[in-house]
Amino acid sequence: MASEALHKFVCLCRYLQDPCHVARFQQFCGVRGTFPKKTAESDAKLAVNGVGQCQEDRAASGDSAHGLAGQRLRKSLNAAGNDEQDESPADFLNGPSGREAERDSKGRVKPLRRNSLTGEVGQEFIIENKFLFYLFTIGTELGNEMFFIVFFPFLMWNVDPYVSRQLIVVWAWVLFLGQSTKDLIRWTRPASPPVIKVEVFYNTEYSMPSTHAMTGTAMPFCLFMLTCGRWEYPFMIGLSAALFWSLLVCISRVYMGMHSVLEVIIGFLYSVLILAVLHPMLADIDMFYLSHSYAPLVVLLVHVGFSLVAFSLDSWSTSRGDTAQALATAAGAALACRLNHQLGLQPDPPEEALPLTLPLIDGALLTRSIMRLLVGVAVLLAVRATMKVVAIPLACKIFGVPSDDVRKARQHAQVELAYRFIVYGTVAYCCAFLVPLLFSFLGLS
Repeated sequence: MASEALHKFVCLCRYLQDPCHVARFQQFCGVRGTFPKKTAESDAKLAVNGVGQCQEDRAASGDSAHGLAGQRLRKSLNAAGNDEQDESPADFLNGPSGREAERDSKGRVKPLRRNSLTGEVGQEFIIENKFLFYLFTIGTELGNEMFFIVFFPFLMWNVDPYVSRQLIVVWAWVLFLGQSTKDLIRWTRPASPPVIKVEVFYNTEYSMPSTHAMTGTAMPFCLFMLTCGRWEYPFMIGLSAALFWSLLVCISRVYMGMHSVLEVIIGFLYSVLILAVLHPMLADIDMFYLSHSYAPLVVLLVHVGFSLVAFSLDSWSTSRGDTAQALATAAGAALACRLNHQLGLQPDPPEEALPLTLPLIDGALLTRSIMRLLVGVAVLLAVRATMKVVAIPLACKIFGVPSDDVRKARQHAQVELAYRFIVYGTVAYCCAFLVPLLFSFLGLS
């Protein structure tokens, strides 16, 4: 009985991992590829993490008995762009003008951004449903750096610093566990073809589980749980908003061709498990960070230490830098919030004042909030740009690494780690401590 149940579970996993489900969903949503016709021999070679052709093809060829365990996983760096390069580059790699996201007379477009590691621009594709394209583009951006560099400051400056502090802790550890799990499991992205790579920015990272699905689940549901008893608002509205946010991010990863259905489901469940373990400890962690005398030392040792662990799990990939970036942000925010607490700045409301009432949103409040966001984010972007100019040459000089090729220099673990902590630790510190002081000086507090 147990072996039969295990066999059915494995078969279900193979079914959900099949890239053809991703391709069918993309076609249903109006995404059309520009793949040239392939021969039967090349079709037979399609594989992703041991999952070969579509279910129908495997059944027709009698190959349905073969599965994940029977094949070797591909390394993501070796696989990056290999499927596209097997085709004639003139068919779909060379755009009409060479610029990304530019449309030609046939309606063909390319991914909006180059691959973050290889510089690959991706293949052309055709979008027939613009609404779904923009909707899922927004969904996938909810898990990207630019969203969080706006979301966390907005929450800290305009809503509730207490909630923001704890949410950053969850975000950092969810990303660390998710990215580290990717580098341990080492599954690669869904095969292309049949999948159309609407996004190629993270194409060289491993794929299992989906960290977009993890952060896209952990962030809204943690935000909901932290604010549900702390602020007065309708329960069903908060729950519905969290569920919509999560589903939008999860579905967008399938639409973009970055993850299989199985990887998104596992990412969702994994983040729920992490949140169930971490959420009851958030108040104690926050109090330790703010008040314990050894907190600064512990924060630095823990965050730098786990970054080193992530960097030792696999050969170079962009996931290592993303992990270090999240941990650096959490460390910088923790140290800045501790300083605020020591100086009596941004005090949390007393418990007798809870639950907090949502303020009336009038023109004055809206103007002040927008001004804080615009001024603050502009400062953070300026700090980030300045620190990026300084960090890599400084790290290269310290560790004796040539700095003429920045991309190659950042493939040295010590350079990348120093770069991420210098840049994003400083940005987070400015966000939590210096920018609120600027608001007081400008009368925007």
